[in-house]
Amino acid sequence: MEKGRQVHRLLKMEIRIFCPECKDEQDHIVLSQSRQTRVRCTTCGTVHQLARQKEQPPLHVKTIVSEEGTSRICAIELLPDEPCQIGDHHVAVCGAEYIGVEVTAIERGQHRVRKARAKDITALWSRKIEEVLVRVSVHDGRSTVPLAIRVSGEEPFVVGEVYRVGNRRFRIAHMKMRDGAALRHEGQKGIARKIKRVYGYPL
Repeated sequence: MEKGRQVHRLLKMEIRIFCPECKDEQDHIVLSQSRQTRVRCTTCGTVHQLARQKEQPPLHVKTIVSEEGTSRICAIELLPDEPCQIGDHHVAVCGAEYIGVEVTAIERGQHRVRKARAKDITALWSRKIEEVLVRVSVHDGRSTVPLAIRVSGEEPFVVGEVYRVGNRRFRIAHMKMRDGAALRHEGQKGIARKIKRVYGYPL
C-alpha cells in the first residue's frame, strides 16, 4: 500500500481547455467531479465549470522524433480539435515502440507556428524525453470527462487501484494499451508510455 500512496502523490490531474478569463487554451487543474466538473486555470486562477464533450476519433499526426543525433518518422494520436503547442509532452508511436517526446516545432501548411489544433497540423518535430501524458476518461454514470496526467514514462498504473488527486479519488476500471491489448482484470499493470487510455470512475 505504501507504493500506492507514493503514486498518488505523483499524480496531478490536468486538462487543457479554453479559459474564459485568459481568452485562450490553458492548462487547468480538476477540482471536483459530480454532475459537472469544476476546474481551475493554472495561469490566472479562475475557477469555472467544464462543458461536457463527446470524445472524437483521434488523428495520427506525423511526428519526427530526434534522439542522439538521429531522427525517425513516427506518429502522435491527437483529437481533431485538440490544441498542441511547443513544449507539450506526448507519446509517439514509432513502429513497435512507444516513446515519450516533447514537441519542439509545429508545421501548419507552409508555416511554422507555436501552437495549432491537430486537424490543422501538417507535421510535428519532437525530441525524446522521459515524461509522458496519460489520457484518462472518468465516467460518473452520466458523462465522461477526458483528462490527462503527466508522469514518468515508466510510471505503473494498476487496474483496480485508487488514485488520489487533491481531495478527489478515482478507481481504474480498465486500460487500453497501444498494442491493442485491453487490461480489465484487477491487478493487471501497464506502464505509462504503453497506455493508450485509462478508464475509471470517481469515488
